[in-house]
Amino acid sequence: MSTAELASSYAALILADDGVEITADKMQTLIKAAGVVDVEPIWTSLFAKALEGKDVKDLLSAVGSGGGAAAAPAAGGAAAGGAAAEAAPAEEKEEEKEESDDDMGFGLFD
Repeated sequence: MSTAELASSYAALILADDGVEITADKMQTLIKAAGVVDVEPIWTSLFAKALEGKDVKDLLSAVGSGGGAAAAPAAGGAAAGGAAAEAAPAEEKEEEKEESDDDMGFGLFD
């Protein structure tokens, strides 16, 4: 990531944390106040347009929540002993689905 992208990202995060609307002008002001040089205004306008109408805090809290449910019990450690037992049948079902694809005659190199 370039310095301009990092500076724009951090400026957007600062504005979102303060509850201020994310605009290119406000981002540019923050970047200049931080003493970062050589950030072209295109970067701040791109970030502002990409984040327009979106809640950055919701975006950050939703990172990684799109299908990592099977990994959650393994990360729990000893406290998730019962959860690990529940995860085992789910893994077996997934394996059965993979085997059923082979029974249909479809293969990787067919």
